[in-house]
Amino acid sequence: MRDVPEGDRPRERLLTRGPEALSDRELLALLLGAGVPGQDAVELAGRLIARYGGLHELSRVPAHELVAGGLIGVGYAKAARVAAAFQLGRRVSSPVVNVRQRIRGSADLAAVAAPLLRGLRHERVVVVACDGAGAVLRTAVLTEGASDRSLIPIRDVLALVLAAGATSFGVAHNHPTNMVDPSHADRLATTRLSAGAETVGLRFLDHVVVTDTTWRQVSHG
Repeated sequence: MRDVPEGDRPRERLLTRGPEALSDRELLALLLGAGVPGQDAVELAGRLIARYGGLHELSRVPAHELVAGGLIGVGYAKAARVAAAFQLGRRVSSPVVNVRQRIRGSADLAAVAAPLLRGLRHERVVVVACDGAGAVLRTAVLTEGASDRSLIPIRDVLALVLAAGATSFGVAHNHPTNMVDPSHADRLATTRLSAGAETVGLRFLDHVVVTDTTWRQVSHG
């Protein structure tokens, strides 16, 4: 970047014209901080985006995979900054959630769980434990699964909810394919969750599928 006039460098342009004036690779270059010998940060950012097929695809890559990708110049520090920035973006795009929020319906459950589910390339199950009035007591990741199947151990869900001192709960999981339609296994899990909750005296609020852009309620199967 030393050969680039100061006024044309990404950092200076962002400060004078705003982040909207920068391209994707220029914004990413500011996160990377520096390039490698013979390749500045903007060029390195462009290679990183191209390596994974685009900015959206890059946003879903875990930090350890960025390091393992073998791209010279992308080590632990740069990978961590990139992953952290994308996660902050996802959290900002989701409604602010705090322990006082109440789950009044499916949309509330999806909003609480979404920051823990979006941007993943594998399936994850999140349990939201609530009191009798639906106030959130605890939000926890229950399982991490494969990209093509859901892992919802009913007994573990119920144990987590009871350990939190909750009397009601909801469950959410993501579809890494970004296909929001519930599968047969999803619907069957909903039926089992409802039955299990009734057995131990808990109120089952809902089960939803969350993708990067939307969500859908899972009906009983």
